[in-house]
Amino acid sequence: MTTATDGSWLTALADWAVSLMDVIGPAGAGLAIAMENLFPPLPSEVILPLAGLAASRGSFSIIEALLWTTAGSVIGALLLYGLGAWLGVSRLRAIAVKVPLLKADDIDRTVAWFDRHGGKAVFFGRMIPIFRSLISIPAGITRMPVWRFALLTAAGSLLWNAIFVFSGFFLGESWHIVERYADILQYLVIAVAAGAVAWFLFVRIRALLADRRAGGRAEPEAD
Repeated sequence: MTTATDGSWLTALADWAVSLMDVIGPAGAGLAIAMENLFPPLPSEVILPLAGLAASRGSFSIIEALLWTTAGSVIGALLLYGLGAWLGVSRLRAIAVKVPLLKADDIDRTVAWFDRHGGKAVFFGRMIPIFRSLISIPAGITRMPVWRFALLTAAGSLLWNAIFVFSGFFLGESWHIVERYADILQYLVIAVAAGAVAWFLFVRIRALLADRRAGGRAEPEAD
């Protein structure tokens, strides 16, 4: 099984994933997806359809493709969960107070939000590019029960993986059509995330400047 080559690093990563599937079968797809959790630029939107394509050619079954890629998603997510658990709330608050424009209260509010909506965030986050990796860290920080985290991750990942694996299975050599639409989704997510960060910086800088102006007015006049 081969992929089209254009000399880009992204294609090289996809070729590496394909070589894993050629050598160790569906376990290679699972390993590649686990790596994708740790290194988000590795394109699961390429790996998963290629796993479906391999299944359509009889290299392994579609069920094996789904089971191994979902297992890879859970394993990669658990590694990041462990990173979050190691980091912890106290350590994260200590880091936040040293970062310009961040406050310890920001961490407290984020943790409180995750305590309320963490289950939905983990499940649906598995279907959002980039965030499907990052969402595991706050789950670890807040010490969401591991069994619940693993179950939600497996459910969300199975749904997401199935869409792309079956697309590759039924589209065959035209699997790259899926990649185009996945790219649009990824660019949209990046744009929304960038907009949210820009808005946060705008609000925080404006508040900081307002505090400084208010502090200047409150100073007593010199004799």
